[in-house]
Amino acid sequence: MSRDIELKERWELVVSKLSTQFADGEKLDLDAIIYLIGIQELGQLERKFKKDQKLDLMHIAICKLLVPYGYYELDFVDEDGWPHYHIKEELPTLKAGEQSVLMKEAIVNYFIETQYID
Repeated sequence: MSRDIELKERWELVVSKLSTQFADGEKLDLDAIIYLIGIQELGQLERKFKKDQKLDLMHIAICKLLVPYGYYELDFVDEDGWPHYHIKEELPTLKAGEQSVLMKEAIVNYFIETQYID
């Protein structure tokens, strides 16, 4: 099976499982999934977040997702439990479609590592 087809199938599995679990089956988009990963990484699942905190959660998720690619590294966790990352290597300039593929691949790998999918 080609890498693109395998990624597409795994991505659809992630979207399906998360949509069923968190959105009553309504299909979650890429940003919503990144937000959920941010909440998971923060570990404060029952908390309500303000708009700026929601953006911070998405930043946490993106950093976490790109750690295996060598772009970010965990620097420290502050007294409120928020992880902080620093840039190890600047992201290359990518077209919108390339960014989407990179994030989908990183998300699929994240959920494989956390054993949410096979």
